[in-house]
Amino acid sequence: MRRFAAAAVLAGAPLALAAALWFGSVDLPARAWLDTVAGGGGETSREIVWGLRAPRAAAAFAVGALLAVAGTLLQVLLRNPLADPAILGVSGGASVGAMAAMLLAWPQWAISAAALAGACAAAGALLALALRLTGWNVHRVLLTGVAIGAGCGAVVSLLLALAPPGRLHGMLFWLLGDLSGAEHPLAPWIAALAVVAAAQALAPRLDALALGQLKARSLGVAVGATQTIAFLAATVATVAAVLVAGSIGFVGLVVPHALRLAGFGEHRRLVPLAALAGGTLLTAADTLARTVVAPLEFPVGAITALVGVPVLLALLARSR
Repeated sequence: MRRFAAAAVLAGAPLALAAALWFGSVDLPARAWLDTVAGGGGETSREIVWGLRAPRAAAAFAVGALLAVAGTLLQVLLRNPLADPAILGVSGGASVGAMAAMLLAWPQWAISAAALAGACAAAGALLALALRLTGWNVHRVLLTGVAIGAGCGAVVSLLLALAPPGRLHGMLFWLLGDLSGAEHPLAPWIAALAVVAAAQALAPRLDALALGQLKARSLGVAVGATQTIAFLAATVATVAAVLVAGSIGFVGLVVPHALRLAGFGEHRRLVPLAALAGGTLLTAADTLARTVVAPLEFPVGAITALVGVPVLLALLARSR
């Protein structure tokens, strides 16, 4: 089971990226696509493949990796199998900032800046309220994140009620996940590599932490430092993903679950496989979102939920 799952993840990543470069609102014959990928092809096909589809596919893969690794870390830290990046409230803070900027018709760079400011404000509030008095407490962090997320959701609802019809479509797409503006994948890739490297360095300590704080301390693990670094890595991953693609759910929940059910419990294997599987899932979902009803697009977050829910239910039904 483990070998099959690992092989599927390793093979799925290049296949998902290749499909993202091939399929789209403009049909490319197989021969023209192969020539373009090999470095030839006409000017139009090169612009379609390398100018439009490749940056979006690269950004989608990086965002999926960020969400999956964030979910992996949070499920260990919070000892909650339902934990995912949205539970921090950081994505809710980013949504408030982005919705306010869209309502005021700010330019794209200002929308990203407002989303970053909202995410940082939510993360700061979580750190101040959850960790200031009692240090790291799983229940306090979890409840504080849920409360911040609920408050941000209420503010977002008010902003949507005030939005004129001409701006409502873009605001809803951002809330459901939108990669149409992902033209510069370098930043999310840098964030993804940094987060994966940090999580991989923590892998042995995360294995001990999964057994409980007392057991981890008895094994000589610096529990407080490990929790702080892992929490900051998950927060950075969530913020980077939200800034690129808006609020995309379910990737950080289903990917770690699926890999753990496949037998990957050690984090030195789980973390890189989660990054690859998350990138593959979101890349494939984005390809479906922009091709099923082309030239129209579906929100990519809706596709991840439609694909991920039955997969997770099937895995849970087959697991003992």
